[in-house]
Formats: sequence, structure tokens, C-alpha cells
Amino acid sequence: MSTESSHPTTVRRIDSPAARTLADLVGVFDDLQTVLRCCERLVAELVDEEADAVVIEGVWTTAVLSYARCFADDRLTDDDVSTLPLKGEVLEWHKLLRQLREHYASETLNPRARFEVGAAEAADGLVGGIAITSVDQAVLDDVTVRQTGALAYELTRLVDQRINDQQQRVLTAARALPPANLAALPFIDLVGPDQ
Repeated sequence: MSTESSHPTTVRRIDSPAARTLADLVGVFDDLQTVLRCCERLVAELVDEEADAVVIEGVWTTAVLSYARCFADDRLTDDDVSTLPLKGEVLEWHKLLRQLREHYASETLNPRARFEVGAAEAADGLVGGIAITSVDQAVLDDVTVRQTGALAYELTRLVDQRINDQQQRVLTAARALPPANLAALPFIDLVGPDQ
């Protein structure tokens, strides 16, 4: 009977370019999973007649920001989107989502409405008061959410494959480390479910 545990007792930090790439890919995967969870939640919210507009806006904003973050610093690229097995104007939809990120993250623009102020002219041609008008931004719909979810799902599949490939590279390099070099790497604290 083996006394070895199937769980590691010690993990050492690898700070190589390959390991950083792997960590970055896992971060992208996590953001895409967030987009998918947001889209699932939104599909349910949009059919609810008593849905809370604040919840819908908050979840959609999270989805858009998470999606756009996947493309920061060329983590994913437009070329990646172009290779996905989706039909339609996929690249254009992707670009629109990236533009929406700027809209939702703006420090000055209101994502819900655009407001204008005008002089209310009376019948005699004089100013009778001030009018404040607003134009509501487009309302989120089921098609928008489902298209975004489909795009995130396909990107998740692409990133998952890249993670698997990169993980193998990092594992191969780690296994090639002499024991003294491995022992010199700093520890990563592990917290188990019991702790």
C-alpha cells in the first residue's frame, strides 16, 4: 500500500515565460466563464416580467467588461475570433462588444441614456422655460445575449485547448528541473477545503 497522497503537499512557484503565459490563459478562461454565466443569468432575467433593470445592467456590464479583458494586450486577437466555427458577422459582433466596453467603462458617459438641455420657446417667441430631454439607449435583448454567449463559448473551447497545450509545456520544463533547482523555488501557500 502506498503512503503517497494524491494531493500535493508542496507547490513551488514557477516564474518562467511559459508559466506566465499559462497563468494568463487561465485568467482569460475565467473571464470567458464569467461571460457565459452572465449570459445564462441574463437569458433568465429577460423573460421575467418583474426583472430588475439594475440587475440586468449590472450583469450585462460585467459580461461586456469580462469579454473585453480577454483581448487586452493581445491575449486573444481578432484573428482568433475570425477562426471560430460560427456563422454570420462574428468579427463585427466581436468589435461591437469591444466598443461597448468603452461605453460601459466611460467615466463621463451615461450608459442608459443621453440627455440634452434646450430652451422651451413660447408662442410669443420668448423663452418660457428650460426643457431637459433624454434618449434611452437600446434595451438589451435575448438575441444580443445569446450571440454574446455563443461567441464566449467558442472562445472558451479555443482557450481550453491552448491551456492544455501550455500546461504540457510547463510540466515538461518543470520535470526537467534538477531537484536542487526545484527546491530553490519559492513556495505557494496551499489552502485545502478543511482549512
